[in-house]
Amino acid sequence: MTKRISRAVLATAAIATALGGIASPAFAQRDPAYAAARASGQVGEKMDGYLGIVGASNAELQRIVNDINIKRRAVYSERAKATNATLEEYALTAGCQAILATAPGEKYQAPDGSWATRGAGAPLRDSRCP
Repeated sequence: MTKRISRAVLATAAIATALGGIASPAFAQRDPAYAAARASGQVGEKMDGYLGIVGASNAELQRIVNDINIKRRAVYSERAKATNATLEEYALTAGCQAILATAPGEKYQAPDGSWATRGAGAPLRDSRCP
């Protein structure tokens, strides 16, 4: 997919993020294990809109990430249909927004696929991000 994301998809993802929807990490922060993994840099936001494990994994961390990603995929699918976008387009847009919403010190996937730590400035984002 080399085309830019449609404005409708971006608007929907932005609204979902602003409202603390599933496109942002806020929905999962009720889980103390998730919050601890995020704060310690064990998990990070991926460009594809899903949560990823940074470095070594264990069964509990994999369970947390899988649970969050299953919930995200369900919401992305529903919202993609509502905006006449593909699941991949919607997920990428949500990933762009989630990376933008990371706080300094949190991990995110850089455009080259490596894991980066958010500094005080804006994170590096995929060129397809709106």
